Amino acid sequence: MLKVVRKFFAFCGVENRRKFITSVWLSVFQAIFEALKIPAIAAMIRALMRGSVETKDILLSFGIMLVSIIGSGLLKARASMLQTEGGYDTCARKRVEIAEHMRYLPMGYFNANSLGQITSVTTNVMENLENVATRVVMLVCEGLLTTSLIIVMIFFFDWRIALVLLVGFALFLLENSRLQVAAGKLAGTKIKADEKLVEKVLEYLQGMTEVKAYHLTGQKSRELNDAISANSKINTDMELTFIPRMTIQSYIAKLTGVAMVACSCAFFCSGSMDALTTVVMVISSFIIYASLETAGNYSALLRVVDVSVDRAQEILDTRQMDISGEDIYPVTRDIDAQDVSFSYEKRRIIDGVSLNIPEKTTTAIVGPSGGGKTTLVNLLARFWDVDAGSVSLGGRNVKDYDMDSLMSNFSFVFQNVYLFHDTIANNIRFGQPEADMEDVIAAAKKACCHDFISALPDGYDTVVGEGGASLSGGEKQRISIARAMMKDAPVIFLDEATANVDPENENELMRAIQALTAEKTVVMIAHRLKTVEHADQILVIDHGRIASQGTHSELMEQDGIYRDFIGERREAASWKVKW
Repeated sequence: MLKVVRKFFAFCGVENRRKFITSVWLSVFQAIFEALKIPAIAAMIRALMRGSVETKDILLSFGIMLVSIIGSGLLKARASMLQTEGGYDTCARKRVEIAEHMRYLPMGYFNANSLGQITSVTTNVMENLENVATRVVMLVCEGLLTTSLIIVMIFFFDWRIALVLLVGFALFLLENSRLQVAAGKLAGTKIKADEKLVEKVLEYLQGMTEVKAYHLTGQKSRELNDAISANSKINTDMELTFIPRMTIQSYIAKLTGVAMVACSCAFFCSGSMDALTTVVMVISSFIIYASLETAGNYSALLRVVDVSVDRAQEILDTRQMDISGEDIYPVTRDIDAQDVSFSYEKRRIIDGVSLNIPEKTTTAIVGPSGGGKTTLVNLLARFWDVDAGSVSLGGRNVKDYDMDSLMSNFSFVFQNVYLFHDTIANNIRFGQPEADMEDVIAAAKKACCHDFISALPDGYDTVVGEGGASLSGGEKQRISIARAMMKDAPVIFLDEATANVDPENENELMRAIQALTAEKTVVMIAHRLKTVEHADQILVIDHGRIASQGTHSELMEQDGIYRDFIGERREAASWKVKW
């Protein structure tokens, strides 16, 4: 139990840990103020036993009770505020920390870890920590500390009753340890069930088009329903496991109070305890079991807190790419790769590739699907680190650069465009958040998207759905190009940038791309003839190696993949439907 509490406090960081510890001690002092009700009652009982209640007795009892109520209320309010601030601030900071940490993880991490798992950690797990964990840890600490304090106080009244309390407390802790063991067996399963549920919900919603198109509604619904049922089952199992043990704990706490009353009455009858002490002990018995019962009921969730902290920390402990480089401003933007190799999950993707991309030239990368084109581009841009060899920009190894410094040299236009749930204007100015609307509109016009944006109900203030779901593929592609124009980086990576553009806009968009790439170092993955033939050099990638390289005319004179590739494209382009 204490191990979980220490782990949670360590997870919270110095500032919020201080808030929680302060809150715990304030709650202990609150318990002391609550306990002042006992001497307030004792003062009146003493007066009654004396046979005359005087004004000073009433004022003394009233004064003590007033101090008890005011002190307890103020301390409880402050303790609750510190707990709330600490819980929400901790999780807000951790969400930001996780987001910042993931910026510098290799892209392979996001292939190996499902979107559902990452989403669940940043939503369900963090929600558990900011709401459940804060309350659980605080109430358990307060209950145990308050009980311990009362036991110490009881020793000053009667050591025999204090020993009764100690025995009851020990039995309570023994049963609680058994509860912790049972909870530990289920906590991990619950977190995994939550992750699976989020994963299946996201998969079902994001794949709705395919689900309908291929009549998979029943199958995918069953998978989602199974995840819901599994989640429901683990929650039910937890309740069925916890309730009997919590009931036993409750009985131990209450029977401890009964034993206090019984022993006090027995001692009074035998003449070894006076009437006033007996009454104080009877009143104390109600306080002691209330504190223990609260601590016991909430302690069942400590293991969920334990696993939740581990899941969040698991992401933060994932090794980042080394980003501790220098803030470098290269004189040139030549890109070089020397004997680069890379494997993913023990499968060699890039095998001994060496290349040179001079500054302000265009290099097209072509080849069969699965040959390693996208992986090579990812290595050049340092989305992944090479296993062997080196990649350099401007004569310096990309690992020498601070990551933000390196990325300031690159702009990207991907085939699969992602737009954020924000206004179109903010999506365009993503690389330059401070840019004014005139610059945004200018970039949109160059990218051939000003007209369709202006036709939207809210124009540039139109909020697009997550991932740009409310726009067509071609519209998203053009906004992506406008975004790259806004960044105005010296190196442009294009991944079949015209793939989703309708034919009537293709010529305009090609002119826009030419404007984007003028006087830039350009690396493009391409499949269309008109995109490839004007490149300064063409790299043909097959099975992770450079099968051939040269200009369009040079490669057309050679037998091999490229000439076959161009022949197939020309044949496809000349194909017509005869009426």
